[in-house]
Amino acid sequence: MAERDIILSARLVSSCVTRLGRFDTGLQHPYHHVALSGRKLRDISVLCNFVHLQKLELSNNRITDLSCVSHMPFLVILDVSHNEISDFFGFEPPKNLKEVNFSHNSLTQMKDMSDYEALVKLDLDHNRLKRIHGLEKCCKLTHLSVAHNNIASVRSLDHVPLADLNLRGNQLKGTKGLENLSRLQTLDLSLNHISSLAGLSNLHLLGSIDMERNQISEIEECQYIHSLLLLRDLNLLGNPVQEQPDYRLSVLFLLQHLTMLDQERVTVEEKVFSINKYDPPMEVVAARDHMTHLMYQLMQPQLLYDTTLPSDDAPYPMVVLTGPQGCGKREMAHRLCEDFDEYFAYGISHTTREPYFGEENGSDYHFVSEEEFQLLVHRGAFLQTVQYGGHKYGLSRDAIEDVAREGLACCVQMELEGVLSLKKSIFEPRYILLLPTIVDNYKATLRSRNLYTDAQIEAAVSRIELYADFNREQPSFFDNVIRCDYWDKAYQMLERIVKNYLLLEDQEEGEGKTTEKPPTEELRSDSSTLSHSATALDPSELPYRNYFAKTQQPHKTPVELASIRRRERPVREAVTGKSPGVYSWLIRRGPNWLDWPTFPNCNLMVCLDFLFDLEGVVAHRKNQQ
Repeated sequence: MAERDIILSARLVSSCVTRLGRFDTGLQHPYHHVALSGRKLRDISVLCNFVHLQKLELSNNRITDLSCVSHMPFLVILDVSHNEISDFFGFEPPKNLKEVNFSHNSLTQMKDMSDYEALVKLDLDHNRLKRIHGLEKCCKLTHLSVAHNNIASVRSLDHVPLADLNLRGNQLKGTKGLENLSRLQTLDLSLNHISSLAGLSNLHLLGSIDMERNQISEIEECQYIHSLLLLRDLNLLGNPVQEQPDYRLSVLFLLQHLTMLDQERVTVEEKVFSINKYDPPMEVVAARDHMTHLMYQLMQPQLLYDTTLPSDDAPYPMVVLTGPQGCGKREMAHRLCEDFDEYFAYGISHTTREPYFGEENGSDYHFVSEEEFQLLVHRGAFLQTVQYGGHKYGLSRDAIEDVAREGLACCVQMELEGVLSLKKSIFEPRYILLLPTIVDNYKATLRSRNLYTDAQIEAAVSRIELYADFNREQPSFFDNVIRCDYWDKAYQMLERIVKNYLLLEDQEEGEGKTTEKPPTEELRSDSSTLSHSATALDPSELPYRNYFAKTQQPHKTPVELASIRRRERPVREAVTGKSPGVYSWLIRRGPNWLDWPTFPNCNLMVCLDFLFDLEGVVAHRKNQQ
């Protein structure tokens, strides 16, 4: 037996009314809310008498006619979902109607909604609509849902202030028509056939985009939403792009502001890892470079380089000139080694680029192929390598050792990336920054060489600010900074700095006050004045080490001195037995009393200095006993 439709009666309505209100006179008390969901109702004409209703719920019935709503001028919320309605808004518009739910009905087309100016929220899910139109005058409509219809394109929404738009489960193949929805905050385009995100680049208020089960196949599509800084939630589940290698890290690298991706929370570790993988900071690159070369070095037979082995007084002396491409650092390094040839020699680096005009193999660079360069890397030959301008550069240990065997200090030139890597090695050079400050002069210098394209010149100019920022943010990173707008003046300043390093200025002043200059032979025979002579440096002499200890190591600040005292105190307490702590590993009995591998970041020379100081502490304690 078929179920009969139930006709709504006044008694049934009276049993379902709630929320008692009152008129302005206070003499009458109307009800404002009627809920008649799931009653199998078809005829609801009796509601014409309930003119004071503000909220009407008629979901899950069999209603086909809504003409009674025309008699409810105060109606604000209407829910007629899951019915059999085919007439789109088949009633006179209540003046204050704000929310309407027409989902799960039989609507086939929309009509002009100009009279529904107060409408804020409209739900048209699960109908048979083929296009969106008639909403141009809905100046307050902020939420529109037309999910699971047959919509193939979006039009006439440019002037609608939508903040929430749901187009899930339609026939859309692109995002055309959404470009001007500047107030949109939430967008659901899942279950469509969209292959590009190109139309979303101007929606700067978007915070959530759902693109599940579409046709997005390239990670590069995320570049269209890269500028959406408020975007926090992106769903690309079920798209071909998920088959791309490192898909999640790639998306997070392009969209660093995401907090949810594919319905999974994004962690800070994932964001950091994505940056370190695709665009690592120079410090990270330098650390990886150092670890790589250290690993390959340890895989080779170990050699003891006597000439460059750090001592307890000073490390092997080096001068490093750094600065943007074409600033003159290579020319100044060669000139410096010529003018101070009894002190410095040029450390020749390796590179994979072709020689420029006038460059000589074995003098300016060792020009090698990519295969030869990589072979040297695997042999552990390099102290540091960098990649700049599409070419590789590397400073080998032998390049420094060849200079050291001659009893000379090493002078090299490199880019900032190389400096960061070299600073992680055992060497402690003097770093001198050559910085152009007049951009026009710098450009003219680069163009005059006829070696660089306009793009390369602009790239070189952009790195001026990189060097300047580095110097500004890390004041002690470079030992000296020289403006190199004019080559002669810059070299004069470099010469003066080097003379100051070598204590030659003091020597010249002293010689100017004496009437008779001592012969060179006497200076060479007098070990007490060897550090001030213009002879080749002999690493085996004690004055050599003391001299470079004075010139190489900058004066320590009060903060550094306090730090040293704090490190020394626990060691002394550990020896005297007062406080055995983390420093007690320094003093152990047996042949393997010093276990360096467990402390890879420990500085050997600092620990030896501690042990030398501790000898006096132990002797003093024995004397007291």
